[in-house]
Amino acid sequence: MSEKITVETQVEKDTPSVWNSWTSPEHIIHWNFASHDWICPHAENNLKPGGRFSYRMEAKDGSGGFDFSGEYLLVDVNKTIEFSLDDGRKTTVRFSSVDDATKIEETFDADKSTPLEMQKNGWQAILDNFKKYTEGL
Repeated sequence: MSEKITVETQVEKDTPSVWNSWTSPEHIIHWNFASHDWICPHAENNLKPGGRFSYRMEAKDGSGGFDFSGEYLLVDVNKTIEFSLDDGRKTTVRFSSVDDATKIEETFDADKSTPLEMQKNGWQAILDNFKKYTEGL
């Protein structure tokens, strides 16, 4: 059983708006990367149990890239998304309303080959990009 890591943020937007930014490919490409020297040039998302997603992440200088992809296990609109990555690791994302804002809590199975702190920092950086992008809409 792999270790679980949780990252979280609070976005100063209503939950339906946050959900839309999180799940719509036209938004995902603007926030789904951990640092300014990476991009997400392509995103596909079939948001339903059994549906698949695939997000392409690439270094701006062309030195590397990978696909982040998997299958949805549970979709409870504006509340919860559960998915399994192609390597079998599971992730749960919870959305909860807090006054006029939305708290996001993302818990994922750690990758055994990467230091835990590096994984946590990378996923948190993507979540921070999401917050900045979505609050700017």
